[in-house]
Amino acid sequence: MTPYARRGVHGQTVETLARRVLSGEIPEGATLDLVALQGELDVSLTALRESLKVLAAKGIVDARQKRGTFVRARADWNLLDADVLRWQFAVGTDSGTDPTLLRNLGEVRGIIEPAAARRTDADLDALEAALTAMGEQEGGAAHAVEADLAFHRALLAATHNELLERMEMVIESGLARRDEIVHSSPHGENPVPSHRAVLDAVREQDADAAERAMRALLDQAVRDLDRVHGTAPAADGEAGPR
Repeated sequence: MTPYARRGVHGQTVETLARRVLSGEIPEGATLDLVALQGELDVSLTALRESLKVLAAKGIVDARQKRGTFVRARADWNLLDADVLRWQFAVGTDSGTDPTLLRNLGEVRGIIEPAAARRTDADLDALEAALTAMGEQEGGAAHAVEADLAFHRALLAATHNELLERMEMVIESGLARRDEIVHSSPHGENPVPSHRAVLDAVREQDADAAERAMRALLDQAVRDLDRVHGTAPAADGEAGPR
C-alpha cells in the first residue's frame, strides 16, 4: 500500500493516533471516544474520521454498531505496511527499538534479497555506485545510511520480480532505523567487505553464493546490534550500516 500523505492536519492526526496505539497508550480493544479526541486534538470530526479510515485500512482500528470505533488486536494489524513499520520504529526511538522487530526484519531480508542473482548490467552499475558511496567517509551518518538503503533498493530491483520489488517499502522502514542505531555506535564492523561479497556473487549470477554472502552480511548486522545493546563483545572498526 502506498504511504498516505503526512502533510497537514489530516497527516498529523493520523501520525498522532497511530503512535498512541502502537506505543500502547491506547491499548488493544480500547473503544475510542471520538468527541474527546476531537477536542484534544483540536480537529473537526470529519478530519478525525478520515484519519481513522487510514488506520482502519491498515487493520489497526475498526468500527461496529453499538460498540463504536475500537483498536483491533495486534494480530489483525498489517505489520508489513510501510507506515505501520515506520510508526513502530518511531515509537521505539525514545523507548528503545524492539530488537525482535529488527531481527524479524533481518529474516525477511535473508529470504528475499538473495534472489538478486538475476541481475542485469544496469543492476550491477547501481549496486557498484551504492557500494562506492558506502565507502565514502565525508558525508557522515546520513550519507552512510542513504548509501546502504540505495544498495538494498538495487538488490530488490535486481530480482526483476514486481512483488519482491514492492518489498522495498517494508524493508526500508526498518533498515533505516537499524542503520541509525548501529551507526551511532563505535563498535560496528566495516560494512563494505560484506556488501562487496554480495555484489561479487550477484555479478557471477551465483544464487547459492549470493545467499551465503547475504547470510554472512545479516549475521554481521546481528553482531553489530548485539554490541550496541551490550550483549556481545565490541570489535575494532568503524560503525556502519548493513
